[in-house]
Amino acid sequence: VKAAKEHSVPQDLNKVLENKVMETVLDLSYVKLSVVEMTCSGDADSEGIVSKSVSSHSDLIPGVYEGGLKIWECTFDLMDYFSEAEIEFTNKTVLDLGCGAGLLGIVALQGEAARVHFQDYNSTVIDEITLPNVVANCVSEGSGKDRKASKPPSKRPRKAESSPDMLNRCRFFSGEWSQVSQLLLNSNKPCLKYDIILTSETIYNPDYYSALHDTLAQLLDRNGRVYLASKVHYFGVGGGIYLFEKFIEDKNVFTTSMVKAIDQGLQRCIMEIAFK
Repeated sequence: VKAAKEHSVPQDLNKVLENKVMETVLDLSYVKLSVVEMTCSGDADSEGIVSKSVSSHSDLIPGVYEGGLKIWECTFDLMDYFSEAEIEFTNKTVLDLGCGAGLLGIVALQGEAARVHFQDYNSTVIDEITLPNVVANCVSEGSGKDRKASKPPSKRPRKAESSPDMLNRCRFFSGEWSQVSQLLLNSNKPCLKYDIILTSETIYNPDYYSALHDTLAQLLDRNGRVYLASKVHYFGVGGGIYLFEKFIEDKNVFTTSMVKAIDQGLQRCIMEIAFK
C-alpha cells in the first residue's frame, strides 16, 4: 500500500524550476520529460521510477509507476471538452485525480477555481512534474489572458515570479487513492468535498476500479460532478469505459452519461458521473 503524503510548496520557487526546461502545448507550459529523465536521480527520484521507466521502456509498472510522467492524449480531449461545454470553474473546489502533469487542474486554476488539489500515485511525479508545471503556469509574465497575444515562451529555464495567490489555492498529494482519501478526510484542515473531480486515463486497470469508485464516493460533493476521460478499451491491461460504466452501474451509487465520443485514432470518450 502506497502511503499518502502531502507535498509542501517550497518557499523558493526558483528551486522548483531549477534544471527544468519548459515546452508549451495549448498555451500551457509543461516540463520537458527528456530533460527530467536525464537530470532526475538520487533523492529527487527516491522511488526510482524515472530510471525504471526508462530502462524498461515502459509507461506503466503496476504498483510501482502508474504513468504520471507522460501526458496522455485523453487529457487534451478533456481540455477541449471544458471549452465546448463551457464548464465553469469559478469559485469551485476541484480535484485533479491521477494528475500526472496537472494540466487539467491548471486549467481549473486559471478558470478561477477557489481551490485545486492535485493527486498522483508517485511522489516523484508531484515533485518533478506537477509542481513545476503549476509554478510555471502561475508566473506573472505569462499568466491569464495576455498569453495568447504574446509570443510563446522560450524553452530556456524560466525564473519563477509566481502569483502567490494561485499557489495558495493549491495542495499536492501523492499515494494510493484510498490513502489520500483517508488523509484528506482525517486532516486537521477541514476537507470540503469537491464540486468537480477531473480524471483522465485512470481506468486502464480493472483492479483499481473499486478504489477509484470509493474515492469518488467519499470525496465528491453531493451535487458535484466527475469528468472522466478514457480510451474505450485499454489493450493489454483490460480496462475501458464500458467495463467501468458497468462497474458503476452495479454499485448503484452514481449515474453516468457519455457526454462526448472521439473517433480519431483509438476510440476515446468523456463520461460525466454524478450521485443518484
